[in-house]
Amino acid sequence: MSLLFTLAAFAVTLGILIVVHEYGHYIVARWCGVRVLRFSVGFGKPMITKKFASAGTEWVLAAFPLGGYVKMLDEREGPIEPVDMPFAFNSQSIYRRSAIVLAGPVANLLLAVLLYWFLFIYGVPGIKPVLGEVPLATPAAAATFHRGDTITQVGSEPTATWQDVNWILLQHAVQKAIVEIETRNERGEIATHQLDLSGLSSDELDKDFMGKLGLMRFQPDLPAKIGRILPDGVAAKAGLRVGDEILSVNQSPLDRWDELVQWVRQNPGLPLTLDIKRGGESFQVRATPDSVKENGNSPVGKIGASPMVDPALFAKLVTEVRYPVGRAFVQALRKTWDTSLFSLKMLGKMVTGQVSWKNISGPITIADYAGQSARFGWVPYISFLALISISLGVLNLLPIPLLDGGHLMYYMVEMIKGSPVSEKTMEIGQQIGIAVLLTLMLFAFYNDINRLVVG
Repeated sequence: MSLLFTLAAFAVTLGILIVVHEYGHYIVARWCGVRVLRFSVGFGKPMITKKFASAGTEWVLAAFPLGGYVKMLDEREGPIEPVDMPFAFNSQSIYRRSAIVLAGPVANLLLAVLLYWFLFIYGVPGIKPVLGEVPLATPAAAATFHRGDTITQVGSEPTATWQDVNWILLQHAVQKAIVEIETRNERGEIATHQLDLSGLSSDELDKDFMGKLGLMRFQPDLPAKIGRILPDGVAAKAGLRVGDEILSVNQSPLDRWDELVQWVRQNPGLPLTLDIKRGGESFQVRATPDSVKENGNSPVGKIGASPMVDPALFAKLVTEVRYPVGRAFVQALRKTWDTSLFSLKMLGKMVTGQVSWKNISGPITIADYAGQSARFGWVPYISFLALISISLGVLNLLPIPLLDGGHLMYYMVEMIKGSPVSEKTMEIGQQIGIAVLLTLMLFAFYNDINRLVVG
């Protein structure tokens, strides 16, 4: 069922992105007077075909829905009657051809703006950026952060949620900068800190870089009392129940849940003796934590149990980011622009070796993220959809032959030299484009498989 849900979420995501992208090409082609012969979602053999007499366009759903295309009347693909030449793509001015090609990526970017606009009007839930325990020997400890501090600003950017802090710090981390961070403590006192990001490796940007910095989310002190147990987990097999209070581990007394977590995480595959209080009864159980790898790091222990939580404790840590209609639109434009620019910077740093190629994701990872975000709710899913739409738009604008950006590159050359690029040059460019895209696909699939195997 979980796999089916993930595949369904992936199919919906792809379908939306492909239709929006190709419709951008289609509608601008129609505005420019170009005859569109076919609008296809997917490649290969058509499964569903529909043709409307008014426009004469054939609408197709094909067998392999990992892309799509818009086929226009074009003299280069076959002879055309003289009377139909004004409706051919190749007979249009260079500006019209450029507009038609540019429309696909722009449609994806506009979709992202609309999605973010809706989210900012509706309200985006988030966690307040309150710091938890700051581990010793971390950049955060060196910058004198303290438990309970609220991060109010990173650089010149205000931060309302942990998501804001993560996103802004990631942009600075790519530059390996020293960033100024403003905090407010529990007494309302403001302090500034200089956080050094230069020690992060390119591989760590793909994982929990906030943890590497020592910036951990605040967790209220919770008693070592079980609130939820996974049916097939270690805790369930050991006979533990919801409501059980764990008094000690290996004869070491416990006061808080996070102390239990440390014991479990640090002892993967090793038996632990737990002293349990259930009602008026006390007894011991032995439990051996499962060994689980997290983000490709060393294995940690898990027992499949979570704490009993007072909802009021966490309600104080939750916030909602919401704007009036006009400001929400401005924020949506800014979010789309910043994300697009960051994507281009990351690609540039991958080419120069400053950022790991492990950051490239393929269809398996995207499908997994689509399923995960959809399970969390429609707000996370819409946010994910906007992000992927931006990625698709930016990718298609790269000056690589076969992509929209490659066609735009040819048109720029045509404008400069006053004549179209030769067929020979385009053939060579096509071969280069195929090689580049195949290389990117191989990296993406390798990273996908590596994430599945290593974690």
